[in-house]
Amino acid sequence: MRAVHFGAGNIGRGFIGSLLAASGYDVVFVDVNEQIVRLLKERGEYRVIIAGERQEEQWVRGVSALNSQTEQDDVIEAIASADLVTTAVGPHILPVIAPVIAAGLERRFTVHQKPLHVIACENMIGGTETLKQYVVTHLSEAGRQLVEECVGFLNCAVDRIVPNQTNDDPLAVTVEPFFEWAIETKNTIGAVPPIQGAHFVADLGPYIERKLFTVNTGHALAAYLGYQKQYRTVQEAMKDSGIRESVEQALRESGAVLVKKHGWDEQEHRSYIETTIGRFTNPSLSDDIVRVARSPIRKLGPNDRLVAPAVQYYTLFERVPSGLVKGIAALLLFDETGDAEATALQKTIEQSGVEGALVQYAGLDNSHPLVVAVKEEYAQMKQMYSR
Repeated sequence: MRAVHFGAGNIGRGFIGSLLAASGYDVVFVDVNEQIVRLLKERGEYRVIIAGERQEEQWVRGVSALNSQTEQDDVIEAIASADLVTTAVGPHILPVIAPVIAAGLERRFTVHQKPLHVIACENMIGGTETLKQYVVTHLSEAGRQLVEECVGFLNCAVDRIVPNQTNDDPLAVTVEPFFEWAIETKNTIGAVPPIQGAHFVADLGPYIERKLFTVNTGHALAAYLGYQKQYRTVQEAMKDSGIRESVEQALRESGAVLVKKHGWDEQEHRSYIETTIGRFTNPSLSDDIVRVARSPIRKLGPNDRLVAPAVQYYTLFERVPSGLVKGIAALLLFDETGDAEATALQKTIEQSGVEGALVQYAGLDNSHPLVVAVKEEYAQMKQMYSR
């Protein structure tokens, strides 16, 4: 079996590529990083360090690589013969790789029409469906018809912390022990692709929200509150009893939403929260706070990790979720000068106030009780953490 995977970065090598290789695929990485591509070609293997209580190493073998800029014809041929195509490139790169994927599919259809699955493993909702929309714009009419018949675009949710890192060996990558790869089956063509460790589900929605409202919510709170106290990493922030208590409170609130909305077992979800907290406190990882906190405008969105569970909590229980409110207020104070969104957010607050920022970016009505609560919390935090 052959898998073509776009993105040979830390997520690509340390998560998706390693699972595909373990599942018996010959993995062809596609990337623009000449050094990484060259080393993968030369060695055909790389090392994954699993940073748990006891550090373990795994060797991922039987891999190769192609440069998407200088070896585009070879990438097209690889797609033509592949059994699976996956990506881990970042949402903004999906339209960039769509033309070569489309060309690979057109080439494939001239040779055979065997079923193929495409899975975009991006940190976004509906990533694969988004990729499909980009790809079809580059297909012929006949190609579009054959895609509907022969290619299954499967949405998924991925979860593994792979911190920013610099290693002596450019191919080595450090990851946390925990991972989850949930793949929705509704667009499957024939049998689901064999992937060791993947969890195939009929409806991805509850899994996406569980991850978004737990892992992403907790990560954001730890980062934004930690930033105010000038901690460097999430792990340092989580040693602060006040921050940890605030994170746990917010996750109890978002957890109440998930249990009520999706029928998750309350005890099982409590265990999921405890596992998540353990991931944030893993002493073997060093998760940079500014990296986690970056792009605050996106993270303040109405469907994102803080505002969405807060609004749903108020709707379901008619109470203001104080833990989530604290996270939103801390986000509004994130003023990292090297982050363009942080700079834009601070300018909006300066011109239109906290209310204006929440209306503009979070989609909240000015009279919503959350706006009042966040404004009060913001004022208290600003006075406490002024520097």
